[in-house]
Amino acid sequence: MGKIPRFEELYTVYNDLRSHGLIPRRGLKFGCDYLVYRHGPGIDHAPFGLQVFRTDEIIDPVELVRMGRLLHSVRKKLIIAIYTGNNIVYHLLDWWKP
Repeated sequence: MGKIPRFEELYTVYNDLRSHGLIPRRGLKFGCDYLVYRHGPGIDHAPFGLQVFRTDEIIDPVELVRMGRLLHSVRKKLIIAIYTGNNIVYHLLDWWKP
């Protein structure tokens, strides 16, 4: 049986979201790790797309723009979850026009 890439951080973030009453589902269709629902698919639309990164990972700004543009086009905000091994820090990103 092969190892699933990024399993530990993805599973830890999934469990954290569930513990806060949120419903995470795969976000591959929208270019991110998870879609995050308040009530669940079929009940409401996911207001957020979420991407998980490790604290030691280099984040390509072009990747953030790509995710943000795609999610913005379907009226979702981007959440970045930074996994540190024993903590998760969430950052909400939204388009802003000066």
